[in-house]
Amino acid sequence: MGIGVILEERGLITRDQLDAAIAEQRRSGERLDRVLVRLGFVSAADVLHALGDQFHMPVVDLSQTPVEPEVLESLPAQLVYKQHCVPIERNNGTLTVATSDPFELTALDELRLLTGCAIELVLADEAELHKFIRSHYGVGGDTLDAMAAERGAEDIAGADAAQDEIEQAQEASVIKLVNDLLIEAINERATDVHIEPYEDELAVRYRIDGVLQRANVPPSINRFASAIISRLKIMANLNIAEKRKPQDGRITFSSRNKDGKIEEFDLRVSVIPMLFGEGVVLRVLNKSAVLMSLDDLGMPRHVNDPWIEMISRPHGIVLVTGPTGSGKSTTLYASLNKIVSDEIKCITVEDPVEYHVPGVNQIQVNTKVGLSFAAGLRSILRHDPDAVMVGEIRDKETAETAVQASLTGHIVFSTLHTNDASGAVTRLIDMGVEPFLIASSVEGVLAQRLVRRVCKACGCAYEPDVGDLPKDFNLRQGQTLTKGEGCRECRQTGYRGRLGIYELLTMSHEIREMIMNRINAPTIAAHALEEGHLSTLKQDGYAKALDGKTTISEVLRALTA
Repeated sequence: MGIGVILEERGLITRDQLDAAIAEQRRSGERLDRVLVRLGFVSAADVLHALGDQFHMPVVDLSQTPVEPEVLESLPAQLVYKQHCVPIERNNGTLTVATSDPFELTALDELRLLTGCAIELVLADEAELHKFIRSHYGVGGDTLDAMAAERGAEDIAGADAAQDEIEQAQEASVIKLVNDLLIEAINERATDVHIEPYEDELAVRYRIDGVLQRANVPPSINRFASAIISRLKIMANLNIAEKRKPQDGRITFSSRNKDGKIEEFDLRVSVIPMLFGEGVVLRVLNKSAVLMSLDDLGMPRHVNDPWIEMISRPHGIVLVTGPTGSGKSTTLYASLNKIVSDEIKCITVEDPVEYHVPGVNQIQVNTKVGLSFAAGLRSILRHDPDAVMVGEIRDKETAETAVQASLTGHIVFSTLHTNDASGAVTRLIDMGVEPFLIASSVEGVLAQRLVRRVCKACGCAYEPDVGDLPKDFNLRQGQTLTKGEGCRECRQTGYRGRLGIYELLTMSHEIREMIMNRINAPTIAAHALEEGHLSTLKQDGYAKALDGKTTISEVLRALTA
């Protein structure tokens, strides 16, 4: 009995859906069960159990299946990746092997010969099987096994000197290994990839949700450190022979997402010579990412409403502040997207251009030809813009040009690296901008941080011990908070994804007077808070923790980082 008939008999699909899936199968040549899931007629879990009944195979949940290390060693990584199956139990001469493809049974004989055991097959979800293999055998484990077998026990580091590095870096196995590392980083939603050479190992780490985590790579990757770094340098059009100076480049990389669509990524590459070799950091920018709207950012109403009013003004400066990686650019892009229209001409000067915004003229900084933020800003003012965005105010020249632009009838958006909203004012004064110019041009300052969101898959409510909470955190009797227990979805961290916490300083007559009198940032903040012109990062963070979106410890981590 076919899988389609079983699903129809169980009432999980209709006859019309089955006919439509069969027609699509004839067109695409894909397996019927996969077509049914892709078209959204049935869930993958329902198909899995129906396949189990069809082939009389038990179904296992790999996320809940503990496996002994000796059992995992029953099969070499190369075979596990090739046949897409994993050993999960060994008992009385029988090896239980999980697979997601019961139609492909030709591997049984190979498994019997290799292990000398009777093989019992069980069914597992395909996505879970992918995660299990990556988790236990490492990223690129099959490729590393193949490379080690090809080269034998030779000392790879010694071979590098004699072997042409360009040839080595262009071997198919090295190309596949580097692609595996990049695809894994993209699948794990990493924003940065760190490849760090040490005396006896090559460490690979991914920055996920703002926190660095070790990538699961086999220890044998250390033997191929030079080949991996050479491959990345070739991809970034860098000088492969130059190992004494830092180099910067970029890679355009394409990857297929879970929906089968091709996504383009811009990888910014930085190579720095270190004690035991060259260290590489890649910044991952998703060129295909959907631009977020202001509504998606999670601003509380008391921040969102005055912010929208501010960015809609015809002139003035609005600033977004925070440390590197706090989401400032995303907020600016969402703000531009909110105001851009046929009636408003908007031009940006950025380094780099991270998102492409429809209807906005975007300029990339190019210091090699003298196109700095200040030079770009001066030039674009001659293009009659209504709104201007400067990626970052880094020096006095850029700051003064931005101020002049705002005073001559333009709304100017920009970012600064300060810890809080009131600190932006004193930072501009420190740069050499006259206080009276700041007081008359700055309309408001938004400070922000990104905090990790509690994982939806493993998040649960709990009643905290009052002694563990900060003294200024008010929790009512019986009120619960939320935390993640840790699961495979969140790499056992308890967090998956991020959201912003915000602090908005709006200007009043008294605050402008304080700026002109060069009053320090803490005094301005205290007055603004008392006057109702400031809402703090901590207040928003605590509110989001009470709402179950994040945790108190995560808010405190973000505010002290």
